[in-house]
Amino acid sequence: MAVNTEKNSYTVIFATVMVVIVGSVLAFLASSLSGKISENERLEKQQNILYAMGVNENGDDEGSVNFISTSEVAAEFDKYIKEQLVIQGDDITKDDKAYLIDLKKEESLAKAGEVRRLPLFVGEKDGKEYYIIPMRGKGLWDAIWGFMSLDANMVVQGVFFDHAGETPGLGANINQRYFMDDFIGESVLDNGRYAGIEVAKGNNDPTNERKDDNAVDALAGSTITGNGVTAMIRETLNLYKPYLETIRVKK
Repeated sequence: MAVNTEKNSYTVIFATVMVVIVGSVLAFLASSLSGKISENERLEKQQNILYAMGVNENGDDEGSVNFISTSEVAAEFDKYIKEQLVIQGDDITKDDKAYLIDLKKEESLAKAGEVRRLPLFVGEKDGKEYYIIPMRGKGLWDAIWGFMSLDANMVVQGVFFDHAGETPGLGANINQRYFMDDFIGESVLDNGRYAGIEVAKGNNDPTNERKDDNAVDALAGSTITGNGVTAMIRETLNLYKPYLETIRVKK
């Protein structure tokens, strides 16, 4: 008996069956790949943290961003990151999984009135300590995030930024080396105040020779993304200020 494919009931049944089949396939793939996805996210975070403290495979050229390879990053992370801390109000505890804390979820908890957990990483390289703080903010279109490493004088030793959906060739360039390298050597303090670092349009220092102005040159055509980076840094420093004051070298 031939099936009447012209009937509305056939179309509905066919569509329903296809939705069930495709949904089942997607659910299976998501379940089977979840472990691999989690592992990739874990390694990526380790790469980003290490990059911010200057542990990477960058050459002398200024054009490329080269992370420690995924095959080596776990060992390098254990080598250079000496402590992982979780700051929650007045409590500071050690946790070797602190780098897996979801900043977006913690921000939501804080908005609901709970005390958020703030991860912080203490690294050591060539006998020098680095204090790496993660951050999350809002760009033009979506979330932006990153890591910033400071020394005890509150001078930036390195940063890493990334984004979810900024404009290609414009705001998306916050993850380019020429932009991130400008932050190295800048102080986040201004006369003892945690001023952060402004991504400044027309700051008259395009080559970033001045390191005492709390500013780096903005990305052309990316004012809102740059403002988002500025706000992200300031808001993060405000959250971490109580801890940073305990390790800061007073002058």
